[in-house]
Amino acid sequence: MDKFTVLTGVAAPLDMANIDTDKIIPKQYLKTIKRTGLGEGLFAELRLNEDGSENPDFVLNQPAYRHAKILVAGDNFGCGSSREHAPWALLDFGIRCVISTSFADIFYNNCFKNGILPIRVTPDQLALLMDDAARGSNATLTINLEEQTIKGPDGGTVSFDLDPFRKHCMIEGLDDVGLTMAKKPSIDHYETAAATTRPWA
Repeated sequence: MDKFTVLTGVAAPLDMANIDTDKIIPKQYLKTIKRTGLGEGLFAELRLNEDGSENPDFVLNQPAYRHAKILVAGDNFGCGSSREHAPWALLDFGIRCVISTSFADIFYNNCFKNGILPIRVTPDQLALLMDDAARGSNATLTINLEEQTIKGPDGGTVSFDLDPFRKHCMIEGLDDVGLTMAKKPSIDHYETAAATTRPWA
């Protein structure tokens, strides 16, 4: 998992509440267990017309937001089924951070396990960041995870809270496998000692 320290990028405004995981990645894209290639299905029902052409009105199809790294979204983002494909699709598209007032618990947890930083802010802060994001190609935000701040294009700063353990894992790029491998010396020591004291096991 890639480390997350400081992220500077264009923020796309998705001013819609209750975006569920089926909206993020529709069910027809769930046939794979690979984490790559899912970006093409991200928000497919919103991003694409029935004939497969792009919907020019959808924010991520607009020239200013095609390479957005940050998503500023409405309340209760990631609700619905617990598909891990949702953060996979966001990451494959290039989104490394989602900012909202609230997230569904399972989606929130899955983001941290896949290198996406979900940030909870207050409604007033979200309104400010949504306004920043509406500036098109000038909608550049800088997220400093160590300082737990979001700096807007005009220099205004929003602070956010985050569990210290989750923060540590994101900064160090540790998913569940990485956390286990970080303890490899202790695991190897235990296995060696066990083989010596219990050779029959």
